[in-house]
This record gives sequence, C-alpha cells and structure tokens, in this order.
Amino acid sequence: MQSYTIGQAARLLGVSPDTARRWADAGRMVTHRDEGGRRLIDGKDLAAFSVELAKVAGGEEDPSYTSVRNAFPGIVTAVKLGDVAAQVEIQAGPHRLVSLLTREAVEELGLEVGVEAVARVKSTNVHIDRG
Repeated sequence: MQSYTIGQAARLLGVSPDTARRWADAGRMVTHRDEGGRRLIDGKDLAAFSVELAKVAGGEEDPSYTSVRNAFPGIVTAVKLGDVAAQVEIQAGPHRLVSLLTREAVEELGLEVGVEAVARVKSTNVHIDRG
C-alpha cells in the first residue's frame, strides 16, 4: 500500500506541513513510523481524511486559487513585526522580495525565518502565500 510523508500529505491536502503535523499530533490523521523514524500516512487513510476535510470545508473558498499569476516560491529570510504592520522578506532564487502586510496576517500564516512561502506579485502589490 502506498504511504505518504507528512510533507507529501500536506501538498496533497493543500495545507502547510506544520498544519499536517498538528493534525497528526492531535490524532485527526492516523500515522505510523517507518524504520527511519519518519511519520507516514497510509494512502487509504489519507484518502478518507481528504474526503472528510472537503466535507468540513464545504462552502469555504479554496485559498490556493488566486488571480495573481507571478509567483515566486522561496524562503522567508526576515520578518520585522510592528504593533500593527509587518515586513516580510523572501529570497526566491536570485530575487529578494519584500512585502508589507498586517501583523495579524503574518501570525495567521505562521511566517517566520526559514519557512517556505510564495510571494505573488501583481502590479505594485506583493501578496504572500504560505508555500
């Protein structure tokens, strides 16, 4: 039977690996460990979980859909938090992108140095998606 790592499961579910780990830690996703100690999810269990997740999400808008086409996947290299606003820097290959957004958005996305993220650029606006 096909098994998936937490990272693979996260990609298939459209969530961050941190979210998938939290679900596994909370017992929402059944996992087991391989000989190397990696957490794995059996394909059948992942399929069932994805169906349940879709039912719960129901009418919610899928956050992966966007009209912003210029995507720069990279890694967060700096986060400067203010009381209300924040500045996030992403290194995407040779490109350094900086975005100003609310502190609340940074906290909700779990953006911190070393986290994979996607900067989306449309005109003069830079949008940050968690990668």
